[in-house]
Amino acid sequence: MAIPPQKSPKKASLNQKNRYSLDQFQFEMIRSELEEVVGKQHISTDAPEKLVYSNDWSWMPQMWLDRGQPLRTPDFILHPANPKEVSGIIKIANTYKIPVIPWGGGSGTQGGALSIFGGIVMDLKRMNRILEIDETSLTVTAEAGINGSELEMRLNERGLTLPHYPASANCATLGGYLAPRGTGTISTKYGKSEDMVLSMEVVLPDGTIITTPDVPDHASGPDFMGLFLGSEGVFGTITKASMQVDYLPETRLFRALLFKDLSSAIEVGRKLMVHRLDPTVIRLYDHASTVSRVKTILGYELEGAYMVVGFDGDRDIAALQEKKAMKIFDEAGARDLGREPGEKWWNHRYDFYYPPINLKLPWMYGTADTVMRFKDVERVYYAQKKAVEEQYADHNVKYIGHFSHWFHWGAAMYTRFIIETPPDDAVEALRLHNRVWNSAITASLENGGTINEHHGVGLKLGRFMRRQYKEAFPLLQDIKHVIDPNGIMNPGKVGF
Repeated sequence: MAIPPQKSPKKASLNQKNRYSLDQFQFEMIRSELEEVVGKQHISTDAPEKLVYSNDWSWMPQMWLDRGQPLRTPDFILHPANPKEVSGIIKIANTYKIPVIPWGGGSGTQGGALSIFGGIVMDLKRMNRILEIDETSLTVTAEAGINGSELEMRLNERGLTLPHYPASANCATLGGYLAPRGTGTISTKYGKSEDMVLSMEVVLPDGTIITTPDVPDHASGPDFMGLFLGSEGVFGTITKASMQVDYLPETRLFRALLFKDLSSAIEVGRKLMVHRLDPTVIRLYDHASTVSRVKTILGYELEGAYMVVGFDGDRDIAALQEKKAMKIFDEAGARDLGREPGEKWWNHRYDFYYPPINLKLPWMYGTADTVMRFKDVERVYYAQKKAVEEQYADHNVKYIGHFSHWFHWGAAMYTRFIIETPPDDAVEALRLHNRVWNSAITASLENGGTINEHHGVGLKLGRFMRRQYKEAFPLLQDIKHVIDPNGIMNPGKVGF
């Protein structure tokens, strides 16, 4: 006769229904060990705080809570002060084979920090020191938990800048910049966060603390630092980074242009890049964004494709670059709107993402950003637009987009789907959300695009990793199994 399962104690952990389940006795014993590492005052198991850490900035968990559905919460929230404490936490987690989720600012939009199996959320924001500003080499070394805006203000005091300006800078951390290979507003000139990082300190999934070489560009074997960029904590926890910084520019020149059609505007953007005019910004809005978001936020009633272009640095050089760009604009028949609309965009560039104008519940929405070579830009855009608009016409879906980050070989596309009246039922809403994402990402992958350009993969898009990497994905799985044999680091994310 089978023995009936024992009832859990009333105060037992919420981790009762999966392979990481803990009973009350185990919970208290593990808590005691963790307290020895971080101190009693830096560990929390309070229900309100656990609820806060169960949710990031992705639509999925926000909707789930909004519909009155419970989210899986972490069992422990820890605030380590240094790499040694991070290592100690991870070693304990390995002993009991419970998950560890590194947490920066909680500003991710892909569910990358959700504690879907319970376990330990490891908030790194106590590790917030600037360790060195090297004004000879123009580098800054800081702990991974430092707030992005705080770091930038401290650099600005010395006439320096870390030219990674994401909309999330007010809440994101330095580690959060690097973990999903993030991109900032002026990446077209200065590159992505991964282009600025020189070296990192990382705590591996077994608790070993390693440091990559001081410089990234060398011929001393493979550059294994890249293994941790974009891994979103599944290969290790970034605890420190040295970043390349720049002098604050002498001048910043912005202006706005209007194009009759998107195709000619994309071609102008391509010419600016392949002719190496070094623009700081090329922000190109499609027609739908021009007549909606540009109107709402900047106050301009325009028809067509709205572009903001900027140049910065030495005053004479920036002026010459702009002059050469204007020749390309004139040849394309673009309408020069002047400096005021361009400067207004720069001063209000983050308003697009903050209340009261940002996309928010009760709407359903998603940002299906991707990146591709120039030859595929229009094909990806129109394939994604067709897939979303035609397949979900019954839901009155809106599809808008802009091209935000440009490279010498291609461009990134920041597109959004919006459904203003999604299903009231949480399960139906989640299923519809996932179907729209399936259509959008499939259109990208089949036409030369990628899963994502700068928001990362997380939980939301992990199912597409095998499709993007094809025969190479088992190699990534092998690496994961070797360095994290117990599978404790951020399980369920990035396809693992």
